[in-house]
Amino acid sequence: MRAWFVAASGDLSVMTEQALQQSSYRSSFVMGQQAALLVILIALGALFTAKSPGFLSSFNLFTLGRSLAIDIVIGFSQMVVLATGGMNLSVGSIGVCVAMAGGYFMQVVGLPIPLACALALALGGALGWLNGLAIAKSGINSFVVTLASANLFSGAMLIATKATPLNALPRSVGAFGQMRVGGGWVSPMLLVTLLIGAALAIFYRFSVVGRQSLATGANLRAAEMSGVPVGRRIIAAHVLSGVLAGIAGLLTVARVGAAMPAVGGQDWLLPSFLGPVVGGASLAGGFISVGGAILGAALVTTIRSGLLVMGIGNFWLDLFLGLFLLAAVLAQHYRGNVPWRRRSREG
Repeated sequence: MRAWFVAASGDLSVMTEQALQQSSYRSSFVMGQQAALLVILIALGALFTAKSPGFLSSFNLFTLGRSLAIDIVIGFSQMVVLATGGMNLSVGSIGVCVAMAGGYFMQVVGLPIPLACALALALGGALGWLNGLAIAKSGINSFVVTLASANLFSGAMLIATKATPLNALPRSVGAFGQMRVGGGWVSPMLLVTLLIGAALAIFYRFSVVGRQSLATGANLRAAEMSGVPVGRRIIAAHVLSGVLAGIAGLLTVARVGAAMPAVGGQDWLLPSFLGPVVGGASLAGGFISVGGAILGAALVTTIRSGLLVMGIGNFWLDLFLGLFLLAAVLAQHYRGNVPWRRRSREG
């Protein structure tokens, strides 16, 4: 379980003994937070099942798994930027750009599916690179840069595509989205997502680039003074974020069997923060939890699916997600203040 929690520590000279103690306290706090999140998920599952027995049907579990796969990757795309102390408000815009590009390459150009997906993901990485470059070179806050680029990317996509869906994709695209494994209730999309999560956990836990990215988020100035190329790490984080947002876009294409210009956008913004933040990622940077991001995404998917099977309007979703995000932010504020209060008493 420990490999799923990743914080800047150990082999970087910028981290002091005090920082290591704070990281240890943070890990224990996040484990408690995730345990509470797991209890909430179980309680919600029991509630929705009691109100609507079809919630645990094989069909709904399959549908739930497909939605969860996309929500997890959306959270990952935000998490990798949060690790460096930034944020990416253009996750949804990049996702829909990649989805439409992939659909164009497959339907209009006629490229093989693997090549079309690779080129579309390259576009996602390129859009992320533009974000990272603008932030690293200008020093402007990532909130401002990605807020502007979100509108720029989505606007350019709508102009280029004339907001026309691409619904004549190869049949194998939709077939992958409908494929079932594990007794008929597990989507292979979810398995792909879990493999991505395992790769991210290994990347941030053991690779130099991953740990330097976390050090950048933990203390940018100290990381820079210790020789970490913080500008390149910020750019790399946004490139990775763009690729992950693109993967979420392509998974959405597989789920619906078409490339839709209405996919992503602002609808992804709140879930992209909720998953990693509720799961324990620090908004200030330097600490993430891959397992926590998965649990946070599961919360988003469970609430959405539960409201659907109970026939409750989807507009309630934003209310519940906003409440959970606010609770997570307040918990982070408490988590950050408690160690300092304890040390002040001891002093």
